[in-house]
Amino acid sequence: MTNPSANLTPALMTERDAAAYLSLSHRTLQAWRLRGGGPQFIKLGANVRYDRGVLDRFIAERVRSNTAA
Repeated sequence: MTNPSANLTPALMTERDAAAYLSLSHRTLQAWRLRGGGPQFIKLGANVRYDRGVLDRFIAERVRSNTAA
């Protein structure tokens, strides 16, 4: 049986939490939201949130075996 408290990263993360999770600047996420190309995000009123599962898929889709890929 798994321990629910073992997963310390919340399902919905703030912009700064998501940036830290991706090892990026929060400004990078802001720029990606404006230009496109970044992970999908959730808009709750004036608040922006990122789903951890979406971020994990975003990372997995960018795995490359060489620079030509």
